[in-house]
Amino acid sequence: MAFFHPIHEANKNSPYGDLRREEFHKKHQILHKESFMINNNNMKIFTQSWQPADSTSKVPKGLVAMIHPYCSESSWLFELNAVAIAKAGYFVCALDLQGHGYSDGSPGIISDFEVLVSDSTQYFDSVRKEHPKLPAFLYGESMGGGLSIIICLRQKNEWDGLILCGSLCGVSENMMPLWPMDKLLPLTAFFAPSKRINSTKLLATEAVKEEWKKKLAMKSPNPPTSAMIPLPAITTQQTLQGMAYIQTRCRELELPLLILHGGDDKICDPQSAKFLLESAASQDKSLKIFPGMWHRLVGEPNETIELVFEIIISWIEVRAKMAKMTHYMRSSL
Repeated sequence: MAFFHPIHEANKNSPYGDLRREEFHKKHQILHKESFMINNNNMKIFTQSWQPADSTSKVPKGLVAMIHPYCSESSWLFELNAVAIAKAGYFVCALDLQGHGYSDGSPGIISDFEVLVSDSTQYFDSVRKEHPKLPAFLYGESMGGGLSIIICLRQKNEWDGLILCGSLCGVSENMMPLWPMDKLLPLTAFFAPSKRINSTKLLATEAVKEEWKKKLAMKSPNPPTSAMIPLPAITTQQTLQGMAYIQTRCRELELPLLILHGGDDKICDPQSAKFLLESAASQDKSLKIFPGMWHRLVGEPNETIELVFEIIISWIEVRAKMAKMTHYMRSSL
């Protein structure tokens, strides 16, 4: 299968190269839509979707719901991954998590992982309701991967596969709070939730390998502001609690599982990816650790991104066909 990731067209000023965003979508024959969802707390959550422009006459192969990392958004660089998957024939959807991108919320503040799970589930359920016959897959990067795992644990037998890239299964020791804050974190999160918690390393410098892509990420209309780093106490606490929940419950995962991780990831420990693979009850599960790769896929050299997404899309192709066959057989009984 011939494959070309649109990251090749990005330059130091824009992920869309010299094109406007609308021109970029048109060039790649992508139908793009944006909207806002009102969540259970009456907050506006930004949502968007991408699909092949000819999908009105040709049914998409499947649905891929994507969740971006912390300190990121569903547009800009992350959008290039969505377009890559949509170009392969899939309906792709994503949202900006609270406090990120165009969604409501205080930048960098995650007061409760559950509200992020709730928002994601609310939106993805509505999209799947509109496309009930499409095999449905979850794709998550970093914290988005952790949220995707929790969603699959809550919605067993409702997803046809889970793709995790640099997923939050366990953070590196480099990212843990420095002493004595590690001991005081619960109290700090309760009494001073916005207080910044220093760690050995900072997310902004350790997530993206390519220097020009680090600078490009900051040129987004909604850049990950410096106020997000170091992490607020409440965000740090929620991240660690979410990680602990995943490590305790991941053995309950039973759906097809693809785990991709950078061998030099200094944020989410590669060993945690191995633990997830070994613990999950899934019969169909695989792990690929890329030597030398850092945390964010899109921050790698373009050739590496091409390789990674060839693996992802080939994996989805096979599982989408299997899911359609299984759904057909069940409906025939």
